[in-house]
Amino acid sequence: MKFQAKNRSRRLRKKLRVDEFKEFGFDVAWKLPDDIDSAGVDNFLDKFFVEVIQPNNLGFGGEGDTIWHGLVCTEKLGSCTDADREAVEKWLKENGAVSVSVSELYDVWWAE
Repeated sequence: MKFQAKNRSRRLRKKLRVDEFKEFGFDVAWKLPDDIDSAGVDNFLDKFFVEVIQPNNLGFGGEGDTIWHGLVCTEKLGSCTDADREAVEKWLKENGAVSVSVSELYDVWWAE
């Protein structure tokens, strides 16, 4: 549902998260090696959060076991950048993930 009104107040634009208040994030997916055990998965995810998500003030929401997918966005109001996308993709590839896929940035509130 898109709002088509042209003359919205700043307060309403902020509440609807449109125009200058849009927030951009990206999807990410990867596969872990088939022979990884649950301790290896835990270690991988711990490092993922400590080394790339938290230092870049990002948040990740997702799920998986050997195949993972989720959404990356900022922890605070604002948008992810292409540099954030590149950092996540680089880290995953350099730390054993395969079939890494990172989407383009998109409006996380009004994605179509």
